[in-house]
This record gives sequence, structure tokens and C-alpha cells, in this order.
Amino acid sequence: MAPNSATRTLGGRPSPAAEDYLKTIFALGSSGDAASVSTIATRLGVSRPSASVMLKRLADEGLVERVDRHRHLLTSKGRSDALRVVRRHRLIEAFLAATLDMPWDEVHAEAELLEHAVSDRLEARIDAALGHPTHDPHGDPIPPRQGDHDEAWHEPLDAAPPGATFRVERVSDRDSAALRHLAALGITVGSTLVVGEREPFGGPLWVRVGRRRRALGPGLSRLVHGAVQEGQR
Repeated sequence: MAPNSATRTLGGRPSPAAEDYLKTIFALGSSGDAASVSTIATRLGVSRPSASVMLKRLADEGLVERVDRHRHLLTSKGRSDALRVVRRHRLIEAFLAATLDMPWDEVHAEAELLEHAVSDRLEARIDAALGHPTHDPHGDPIPPRQGDHDEAWHEPLDAAPPGATFRVERVSDRDSAALRHLAALGITVGSTLVVGEREPFGGPLWVRVGRRRRALGPGLSRLVHGAVQEGQR
């Protein structure tokens, strides 16, 4: 693949725009959503024609393959490139939270800007300075430099049975306002919740956080992922 191709920088790394597309397709596939042109365009805030043009370029470069009009998949090379930018993004989030004490609802937007500029050398220094973290502040797993990576999501809080003790292990970082609200309720990665009743007709799910009862609407409870403690299934 030529370093001066339409989707590559002179250093051989995918261009910032190409990295954004690869990362988006990776995220959609990991969450079980179809990576269609319209979905990708919506996620990236671009027009459908612009998304179509870039996806064709990525396909010509051997990074993406179109399965049908509703699905685009990463090739092995495309997945490798996607994992590299995902690794940089999540390491930056971990660095901003650990060294600058930046709230978890702010690190994602900053990492979006910095992930394209961080060199491999700086990435390695960040990784070493943090003690080689395995997860970012939202509980997202940080891909290793080499070897297999498991991006599988744990079950959502929304699916936990009433009366279960639920440990929060991962929270979607796509909505910063939701992250701020969850933190204000005491719900962060590592929190333990006791699942209560669900109000009928799309009403909130009640959970107990410490000694407090909290109401989570369906949109919020689906952002929180984790595991029911053993013996309670």
C-alpha cells in the first residue's frame, strides 16, 4: 500500500479522516450495529455522498469490504489500523484522567483531537508512564500493541434481573452529558448497584447505589454494562 495514497500520510499511517472511518466501523461492528453508509455518515457528521467516496477509497486500499448495501466490514489490515488508533485514543483518555485529573465526561472529546497527532514513541512513553493500563476511564479495553484483542461488551444494566447485585465494568462514552449525570448519581466503573424494580410502560429502572435509590431511564440504563455477581443469576 503506497504511503502517498489517498488515505495515507507520508509516514504511512492512515490519514486522520481514514482513521476516523476505520474506528467508526470498528465501533459499530463491536456493538453489533450495521456499518451502513448512512450510519457511518451520521456518526461522523458528514454527508452520505462524502461517506460513500471515502468508503470506496478505503475499499480500494484493501482496508474495508462492502458486504451489502447495509454493511461494511474491516479487512484484516483495516482492523489492524483501527486497533492502533483505538489504542492511542484510549491510552490518551487514561493519561488525561490519571495525570491531569480530567473528568471522564471530558477525556473522550480531547482524545478525539489528540489521537491523530500522538507518535508511536509518545504512545509507548504514555503506556509505560501509566504502568501499561488495560482499560480506559470508561472501562473500554485498551488494545495491546501485539496479540489478540477482545472488544466484547458485557451485558447491559437494562437486562439485569430485579434483586441482582450488578458490578459496573464499562460505560459508553458517546454522551458526555449522560456520563456527567451518571457520575453525579455515583455510578462509575467499579460501582456496585442493587437492581430494583422497573416502572411499567417504558418507565425508569430503580437501582440502589450505596444507601440511595436512583432512577435510570431506559436510555441511561442501556449505557451501563457489567456483570451480575455470581450466584444471583
